[in-house]
Amino acid sequence: MATASASIDIPASADDVWQLIGGFDSLPDWLPFIVKSELSEGGRVRSLQTADGAAVIERLQAFDNAAKTYSYSIEQAPFPATDYLATLRVEAQGQGARVTWSGRFTAKGVTDEEVEALFDGIYKGGLEALRANYPA
Repeated sequence: MATASASIDIPASADDVWQLIGGFDSLPDWLPFIVKSELSEGGRVRSLQTADGAAVIERLQAFDNAAKTYSYSIEQAPFPATDYLATLRVEAQGQGARVTWSGRFTAKGVTDEEVEALFDGIYKGGLEALRANYPA
């Protein structure tokens, strides 16, 4: 099983950051390469549209508002991976917050290193975009 993980420190409270990213439907609010999100199945499934027009369907697997974390799986996506499970977590870090985005998955048609590099780039790029919402 392949894995990827990225973290970033943000100069805002964990509560403020969670307010922006904690909703399962909030990706278009902070992630530039997701332009549209629609919830279904009582908020447990999100259908996403990427900036290049691709469709991604994800299912909420766990949600803990108090711990500021949620996990989701991918049901449909143009990624070379199966058995995908990722977690987004916000933790208090001094006066600010640390956000960690991590995932595990099985490579499909590519090497573990290739799919790890893909998701590493997605996670790091996404967290940098999130950080841009909080100028120091």
